[in-house]
Amino acid sequence: MKIAIASEGSVVSQHFGHCDGFTIYDVEGTEIKRDAFIANPGHRPGFLPNYLYEQGINVIIAGGMGGGAIEIFNEKGIHVITGAAGNVRGVVNAYLAGRLKSSASVCNRHQHADECGGHS
Repeated sequence: MKIAIASEGSVVSQHFGHCDGFTIYDVEGTEIKRDAFIANPGHRPGFLPNYLYEQGINVIIAGGMGGGAIEIFNEKGIHVITGAAGNVRGVVNAYLAGRLKSSASVCNRHQHADECGGHS
């Protein structure tokens, strides 16, 4: 399984599309085998969900995400978790332990932080 976390350095980004990049974890069972960071290749509507699908991602975790991106991920069979916060390693461990639940934090406008339900 491959898990991608929208990241700003070592913390979960609160806005999926505008993150610095994605921390990718290759996981077998509940064991992390590898991790890597890939820079955000650019924010264009619909691009990132398809890009991450092409990278083989099975789960995407972010603080907040637009409804269009969530819809594309759902169509691709990628599990979406929103409402996450904190250190990316701690968040992936919480997910693997079954303690991370989605808060359904959906951004309703396609704009930056102060226009998106308080996400930063």
